[in-house]
Amino acid sequence: MSPLRNWTGRHPRAAATTRLLLAAVLVTLVTYEGVALARQPTAPHAIVWSAGIVVCVCAVPWPRIPLIPRAWTAAAVSWTATGLLFTDRPEIVWGMGEAIALLVLLSSVLLYAPARTAAVLGPLLGLGCTAAPVRDAQPGRFTLLFAVLAVVVGAYSLLMRAQSGQRVRDLEAVRAAERIELARELHDLIAHHVTGIVVQAQAARFTALSGERAAESFARIEESGGEALGAMRRLVRVLREGAAETRPVAGIAQIRSLAEGFSRAGPPAVLYVERGLQERLPGDVAAVAHRVVRESLTNVRKHAADATAVRIGLRTTAGGLEVRVADDGSSAVKLAEQARGGGFGLAGLTERVTAMGGHLTAGPAPEGGWQVTAVLPLDTH
Repeated sequence: MSPLRNWTGRHPRAAATTRLLLAAVLVTLVTYEGVALARQPTAPHAIVWSAGIVVCVCAVPWPRIPLIPRAWTAAAVSWTATGLLFTDRPEIVWGMGEAIALLVLLSSVLLYAPARTAAVLGPLLGLGCTAAPVRDAQPGRFTLLFAVLAVVVGAYSLLMRAQSGQRVRDLEAVRAAERIELARELHDLIAHHVTGIVVQAQAARFTALSGERAAESFARIEESGGEALGAMRRLVRVLREGAAETRPVAGIAQIRSLAEGFSRAGPPAVLYVERGLQERLPGDVAAVAHRVVRESLTNVRKHAADATAVRIGLRTTAGGLEVRVADDGSSAVKLAEQARGGGFGLAGLTERVTAMGGHLTAGPAPEGGWQVTAVLPLDTH
């Protein structure tokens, strides 16, 4: 939307007053030209005056009258007047106010009209503006002047239209990329929560639980399911609205929540965050760090069934922010084939970290178990 349309939307009363003033100025110009400058009012003068008033009124952006009908009316009236005056021209008055109004309409049509309509209506308005001075007994320099003005206004309007179209395409590309990213975010969130539900359900199934312990286990399953549904609804709502926000959806605070939720359903997760890191960490880096921790905890649940502790650390190093998640497990959870996944979580995470200019490694830890380490650059400019 153009700045002019934004302004008229925010100030409807001022816009209405401005339209009335513009209409009054244009009509006054045409009237002065047709009456005060005409030595002897004649029928040709009346034709020029009438056509000028109609075209000037059409050039005013009335809110309830679309641009295209106004432009077609102005072009038809102007060319009709030119045709009528081709053989019987006034001596002085030829319609300068009308030509200016045609330039205004030409710019608006080339900027906002559909491409096919602009391709037909634009030349009609431009040529009409150039043809108006020909009505005069001595067109001369005015014809050349308005021909140049029509070319300049048309070229500038087409350039602005191209820039506006490119901006729209760039914005759509950004939104499409953001929707894809949110789709990945949705997959990761659901994989994280559902894996926890499956693990807890298996534990309840193969362990003799009764009474309070069984109630606690089912309460954790219910809580994990509720979190998964809530996360899914939030992200799906953003995807459906088609207005994905570009700010990160998670950060250090959500990492703390992940660690706390993981500890309630599995082995204790110890989180270390460097002092003051949350205040100085860029939002996009914090969001990627959150994804690293979440995917790593999901893999702990899948591949480290016997883990007794998980260590999560976030600290700054010479290379940037280091995110480390390590466990002491050695055996995987027995999941159904359809629940195992295709190993795309870690691959997608590696791609995201690499795209930011960082690097990610995953493998056995020196002290036993498994660890994932990601280093994210802090200077992203």
